[in-house]
Amino acid sequence: MNTLGRLLRLTTFGESHGPAMGGILDGLPAGIAIDLADVQRMIDRRRTGRSTLTSQRRETDIPEILSGLDADGRSLGSPIGFIFRNTDARPTDYSDLEQRYRPGHADYTYDLKYGRRDPRGGGRASARETVSWVMAGALTMQWLRTLGISIEARLTAVGSAGYHDPLAGIINDPLLGSLPADESVENAMLDEVDAARRECDSVGGRVSCVIRGLPAALGDPVFGKMQSRLAEAMLSLNAVKGFEYGMGAAAAEARGSDAIDLFEPDFSPMPMRTDRHGGILGGISTGMPVCFNLWFKPTPTISRPLPMPDCKGSLKDVTAHGRHDPCVAMRAPVIVEALAALVTGDLLRVPQHSDISNDYGKPLV
Repeated sequence: MNTLGRLLRLTTFGESHGPAMGGILDGLPAGIAIDLADVQRMIDRRRTGRSTLTSQRRETDIPEILSGLDADGRSLGSPIGFIFRNTDARPTDYSDLEQRYRPGHADYTYDLKYGRRDPRGGGRASARETVSWVMAGALTMQWLRTLGISIEARLTAVGSAGYHDPLAGIINDPLLGSLPADESVENAMLDEVDAARRECDSVGGRVSCVIRGLPAALGDPVFGKMQSRLAEAMLSLNAVKGFEYGMGAAAAEARGSDAIDLFEPDFSPMPMRTDRHGGILGGISTGMPVCFNLWFKPTPTISRPLPMPDCKGSLKDVTAHGRHDPCVAMRAPVIVEALAALVTGDLLRVPQHSDISNDYGKPLV
């Protein structure tokens, strides 16, 4: 599948070292004023080549919008088509890998499934694909802001450095304004990435995300749960190995008395005193902040010789070339925000029915 969403749908195309990446976003409501400078700022947060701690591939990443906006920059309600020209592709970096499978990559499984693959940076399996996700998410975010919905994602752990429990503050105090930020912790995470880079290695990480301002009653019971829709999108992101929301894995060690959220009188200032449920009960949003963590594996391409098999299983030591992130989680927060926006927007396009009369059950626009 190359399409995410049901009523707000993103379909993407392109290969990492092909001519261009692109997508079609269908279902964005008409009349949304699009600030293209703000869209570009979000795209630039993902862009490579801006630090020695990220991939040195230097793409301009300026979108060409082909359809869906009028002369004043407002959405027409029709599909928004866009492309990103690949201006710094180097397919020759992968010439030694045309007949070899890189450990930890999709080379082997793509060949098993399709009988062929694009060895140039992994083709569709490359994180270059995510530039289209960020573009679509940035467009959707501008609609969500008009509804009072905000999305914040941050890098909260790299290797052994990071915040012990980044969602704890919001879970215990749903009115808390932001995810934690401590300069010493931030510097320790950067040091972890730099140490891995200098050792020709890579390191994993964690990204935390909070969606605020959601109305209640989004999501469906059983197979259309909000958390399952979020997990489907987030686990499609390259290198993600785990998704947890609310208390997450800590709930397995807790007693019921420590895991439930008690209601506030008159459902004010929020429906519940705490947000251990992560803003979702029975697969349906409660009006509380939706918060979750994502866990990323280390980049599988490292600058060391590794035994790589050919299609017959014959091994040979090969050093992979190309430009790669020593920690893929570093550039992931903006991609996580984009995916969260697309999932939220898709859920908002589905007619909702609710008898809740407080602000957190406000009707959808």
